Amino acid sequence: MSLTGYPDAQRLNPLDVVERLAAVNDWSFERASDDEITILVTGKWTDYQVSYTWMSGIEALHLACAFDMKAPERRRAEVQQLISLINEQMWIGHFDLWPKEGLVMFRHALVLSGGVAASGTQCESLLGTALDACERYFTAFQFVVWAGKSAREALDAAMFETSGEA
Repeated sequence: MSLTGYPDAQRLNPLDVVERLAAVNDWSFERASDDEITILVTGKWTDYQVSYTWMSGIEALHLACAFDMKAPERRRAEVQQLISLINEQMWIGHFDLWPKEGLVMFRHALVLSGGVAASGTQCESLLGTALDACERYFTAFQFVVWAGKSAREALDAAMFETSGEA
């Protein structure tokens, strides 16, 4: 039910825009269907698997950015605590833990309701937000999963910023 009464306009699939973005940047990508594309992006700390999904029913372009780190069962409660602490600081997007797989990922969506077309700048910004968040907090997840640190210790250590250069 449309409250605005605007006619449905034919629009480009936003994943076509994402595919062009991946091609221009020479990133490996796979277009699994008309509604999904996965891109591999190399970051400072690790490689990221970024999946864009066009959800036509809600007119949203969903992004999920995962990195190669699985939380073992014994550390998942602390990872969940870390995710909660991180998400409190986030203005847009959020981290999730998929409990069956122990997979940590960043998620965000771009709402394109009413026939709005996705621009290259919007898709690039969506990706940039995801990569910035993952790069910023990756070490905190490592501290919890591999070093056995508490969520608070890991976040404090990861957020420690230095001034100048050595």
